[in-house]
Amino acid sequence: MGHSARRWPGSFVADRLGIRLHPSGGRPLTELVGIAVRRNPRRVQLLVSRVLGKHVPTDPAVVRAAGLALGDLVAGTVDAAPVVLGYAETATGLGHLVAEALGAPYLHSTRRPVAGVAEVGGFEEEHSHATSHLLLPADPGFLAADTLVLVDDELSTGRTVRNTIAALHGRFGHRHYVTAALVDLRGPRERAAMDRLATELGVTIDCVALGAGTVELPTDLGARGAALIEEVEGDGARPGTPTSAGPAGLTGLTGSAGLTGSAEIVRIAAPWPAGVPLGGRHGFDPARHGEAFEEAVAATVAALAGQLPASAVHVLGTEELMYAPLRIADALAARHPGRVTFSSTTRSPVLSIDADGYAVRTALTFGSHDDPADGPGPRFAYNLGRYGAVVLVLDEPADTPALTEAGGLLAALGAVADRIVVLTLPSDAPRVIEPLPEPRSEPLPEPLRGPEFGSYPADEVAWLLTDLSAVELEAPTEEREEAIQAGRAHYAESLPVEYQPDAAYQELFAAALAAGADRIAHAVALVTEQVLARRRDVPGEPVLVSLARAGTPIGVLMRRWARERHGLDLPHYALSIVRGRGIDQVALRYLARHHAPAQVMFVDGWTGKGAITRELAASVEQANASLGLSACRGEASGGLFSAELAVLADPGSCVEIHGTREDYLIPSACLNSTVSGLVSRTVLNDDLIGPGDFHGAKFYADLAASDVSNDFIATVAGRFDAVRDRVAADLPAHLAADHTPTWAGWRAVEEIAAAYEIGEVNLVKPGVGETTRVLLRRVPWRILVNPDRAADLAHVRLLAEQRGVPVEEVPGLPYSCVGLIHQRFTRGAVYADGTGGAR
Repeated sequence: MGHSARRWPGSFVADRLGIRLHPSGGRPLTELVGIAVRRNPRRVQLLVSRVLGKHVPTDPAVVRAAGLALGDLVAGTVDAAPVVLGYAETATGLGHLVAEALGAPYLHSTRRPVAGVAEVGGFEEEHSHATSHLLLPADPGFLAADTLVLVDDELSTGRTVRNTIAALHGRFGHRHYVTAALVDLRGPRERAAMDRLATELGVTIDCVALGAGTVELPTDLGARGAALIEEVEGDGARPGTPTSAGPAGLTGLTGSAGLTGSAEIVRIAAPWPAGVPLGGRHGFDPARHGEAFEEAVAATVAALAGQLPASAVHVLGTEELMYAPLRIADALAARHPGRVTFSSTTRSPVLSIDADGYAVRTALTFGSHDDPADGPGPRFAYNLGRYGAVVLVLDEPADTPALTEAGGLLAALGAVADRIVVLTLPSDAPRVIEPLPEPRSEPLPEPLRGPEFGSYPADEVAWLLTDLSAVELEAPTEEREEAIQAGRAHYAESLPVEYQPDAAYQELFAAALAAGADRIAHAVALVTEQVLARRRDVPGEPVLVSLARAGTPIGVLMRRWARERHGLDLPHYALSIVRGRGIDQVALRYLARHHAPAQVMFVDGWTGKGAITRELAASVEQANASLGLSACRGEASGGLFSAELAVLADPGSCVEIHGTREDYLIPSACLNSTVSGLVSRTVLNDDLIGPGDFHGAKFYADLAASDVSNDFIATVAGRFDAVRDRVAADLPAHLAADHTPTWAGWRAVEEIAAAYEIGEVNLVKPGVGETTRVLLRRVPWRILVNPDRAADLAHVRLLAEQRGVPVEEVPGLPYSCVGLIHQRFTRGAVYADGTGGAR
């Protein structure tokens, strides 16, 4: 029947890591949850429910009683017929129990898309291991009601609930929201955020829970958690996979290929009528489905009667499929009191330690089998003991060949059961009579993440790019320049050969980073605070969208500041914008499908003359014109994309949101891919990028030995504490200042172009960042430097010397430096220095 801890199954973590629960009302928290450890330095602790039937095998009567009790609490807050929405995967069964108590229609979010079924909404769960939620009711109007009840197992920050409300409110116009959870552990700031959202939307938001309180975390929790993981797993463990390797006394059972035991496998044809929903994935209406559901449960239990031994029986649901298995387990337990427990498989990776007082004692690990909902990666079943039989309940889409493979679920269950009864229920996906042509149903590419693409951790940035790493795109710099200026090619159709700095240049980068880290940290803080202030009136949290690739390190740093100083885990994407071609419209469609467009804030490293600022404005206007209410759920709930651009430095005075307008060295401008996650400049080549593809880029994995991307982030973020007081002192004036762009940079560039007889302003690259880029990627004719800014220009002078580019000192230059690309490849041109046009 599983392990039974003699102590509270959170005492081990409380003793070792110093985590404390402080109850404030309702049922004691220790009755409702235990504590385990996950491999996440930002959120080491995992509260493991003792009454949910997910990670812990539980008497199904206990699970059902907890859900119905929560429903009773909700009933005390509503005065109109509600609709209930539960969260995948953990709360799909709990939400249905709340709906059962209320006699209300029920829908839960899902991560299993269904061809032809239109999405009526969606949202992100940033802290989850699998973040994207879809809402796929068979009836698109299913959620229409004055009152919407949102059910999750735990409220820690409330961010997921706020994201949901923001994503749905504009479409359905609910007037009353009730959030219901087994435990509510929000602090004052999180509760205030929920109150602020209610005020902004003009709605009522109530929150109920069986137990409430707060979690006290030590300041060095990350280090303590890492030390415990190292003690348990040693150096050989694969990240993200529960394991039992470790010192004596800290061991658990891990199912794997080869650990199959000698279990007998029996398959039962479930007498479950087609058309009777298994739960709320596509909507469950008790008035229409309730009686048939009860009859189906009774018939299924009767079919199982002759297949179960007299010993312990465990009913195992699969991921989102929890309610039907729970009800089957509950009915079996009524026939066999004291012998039946219930739990479910999960995507969630948790550290298992077989120690008294720890919440996750054992872990079975197996390959995913639910195609396409699962996707790649291991799946888990926790705390299973030894059983006479395990009844595995799944639906038809999850009954795939992977289930029976050597590393599959059946092989893993063979370690804990004498008999495995496989009970496959019919799919309850709605029949699609006619295809739905709405643009939102068109498939979109998925983001790329590290370490498969880029060297940033997966949670730091999602790249809305197509991986072109296997394509030979590099061309000699002068050949590219001639083709670009002759009009035979666009600069974004190919790539320059990646510059590899020598030792002297690397030393200059290191010195610039050491000298400028405080200055960069200060600017990161100011621009992030300005973004948070500008998006305060938009429901939900800001979504940072960096312009790849110069904006990406800045977006990562802004996300770090928001997390460390405000506890916000902001989504962060990187997409492509190409001068003359615009921003990636497919990427914008992806963002609109997953977020409210008004939440988006575009991010870049710096401005020069403002060409990209203007490009962004034109592209966003085009996107807003093409993405109507019927085209994406994001706009339905969150207005339009804004062309606002947040930059670290704005020497061109082109944007309102910036950390500084000084033209100083940002060390990330010194290098190319090796300071930007090993990702190339973006590529837009019609031979490689189709109309439904993101723009492309390459991942230079072979340059990993030279990569300083994460060193740059760590160095600057490591100075956040040092600049905190100065930021606090400077922030009020920064927020209150008039940041209206003057476009002084554009006028200065026009004057420089005229003075040096350059007919195209795009060949004038102003500022330290742009000058550095032109030395690394193009063929500059001359570099202008302000002699008063020598401290920021050592690397520019070194690059110019290495490339044989003359440097001209210009006192009073409005920028620290300016790179000039002459039209030397235009046939027939003659320049002030007497050189001819063709080379």
